[in-house]
Amino acid sequence: MHDVTNLAFQLGDAISGQVITPADVGYDQARIPFYPFYDRRPALIVRPADAVDVSQTVLAAAETGLELAVRSGGHSVPGHSTTEGGILLDLSTMTRLDIDLDGRSAWAETGMTAGQYTVQTAALGLATGFGDTGSVGIGGLTLGGGIGYLVRKHGLTIDNLLAADLVTADGSQVRVDETNHPDLFWAIRGGGGNFGVATRFQFRLHQVGNIVGGMLILPATPEVITRLIVEADSAPEELSVIANIMKAPPMLGLPDEHLGQPVIMLLLAFAGPLEAGEKTVARFRALAPPIVDMTGPMPYPELYRFTEEVPEIKHETTRSLFADDVDLAGAEAIVDHLHRTTAPLAVAQLRVLGGAMARVQNDTTAFAHRHRRIMVATGVVYDHADEGDLHREWVHQLTNALTRGEPDVYVNFLGNEDDRIRDAYPGATWERLTAIKTKYDPNNLFRLNQNIPVRR
Repeated sequence: MHDVTNLAFQLGDAISGQVITPADVGYDQARIPFYPFYDRRPALIVRPADAVDVSQTVLAAAETGLELAVRSGGHSVPGHSTTEGGILLDLSTMTRLDIDLDGRSAWAETGMTAGQYTVQTAALGLATGFGDTGSVGIGGLTLGGGIGYLVRKHGLTIDNLLAADLVTADGSQVRVDETNHPDLFWAIRGGGGNFGVATRFQFRLHQVGNIVGGMLILPATPEVITRLIVEADSAPEELSVIANIMKAPPMLGLPDEHLGQPVIMLLLAFAGPLEAGEKTVARFRALAPPIVDMTGPMPYPELYRFTEEVPEIKHETTRSLFADDVDLAGAEAIVDHLHRTTAPLAVAQLRVLGGAMARVQNDTTAFAHRHRRIMVATGVVYDHADEGDLHREWVHQLTNALTRGEPDVYVNFLGNEDDRIRDAYPGATWERLTAIKTKYDPNNLFRLNQNIPVRR
């Protein structure tokens, strides 16, 4: 048993940031991550002011043996952004952004959210691609890969990562890039938080002004779903598409007759000439009579408003994989499963990939799924814990029906699925990651993640 009170005083004296204990006002608000069902009580919550504070906190965890959780935005699906009885290192106060216009790059502290970064860079007509939700922290998102609205035009987030500042397990502050610690730089581009705490990232910036896109809701039939896949795959690389196939929830502009019926909620982003974007988006409108059409020219950050209103999540079960295709049988399975679910919210999400992401060799980074055509995610949000087995079975059956090719998985979309971590790192990627993990974190201090094992 560690003297947590004494540790709190020691850390409070050693750092410039804030140390929050269970006795402090605001502790309960500070401890809860994005998913409130992870109701855990850290012994200490540390909000660092800078990399020195992060180093002191990492050393404290190493010396005491207390479990260390690292939080950027707190959206970890398996609950890795909090800890029971350990130290929660909450980076949310580290949000500085330094933009180099001449070098077309930006240094961003990893407490920033994707929305904060995107709004600030968009004021200069620039952007780096992250995910599809503005409140997600750039820390975990980047370390896992980063698949979002610019993935076909500009690649993964890690394809635009030029350098990073890390605190490693021994408390060292290191700069990693193609020439400094290149093994570590390779590993953090897709290998998650296994190798250190990233305190800053240097990203490449792209010229992105107004895009053509937004939300388009179409009726979900197997035929429309399969035609959608063909259109998204053959569209210019400037277009990235996220299709959420679900029962229509109550929302502004949705006619009553469609409520509860299967629909395709498309999120479209065309990052190129506006006229070409209008023509491309029109091809999706032509798939079926639109139920809701909120597409058109808009500032790039406006896309995030379509994912801002998140329903209250009491319980959730998800599963994801990469697929080589979604054929008619797969599309029929989606619609059939949506008709059979009793959950208040169930979804099959399809992201057609390719483009710039696919032109990078698989072994260039620890993200080794460049050749996969589609990313699939299925999920259910439900109210009562005793329904968990029923909804997990629904998710597994639908995912199995959509499996085409090896069931590899994007590490940021993994839940509590320890048996699938190797699916995130196929082939030689796994062996290379375990060697780097053993070199930089031999005692597995950074274990609250999709954990890469240390070689023994």
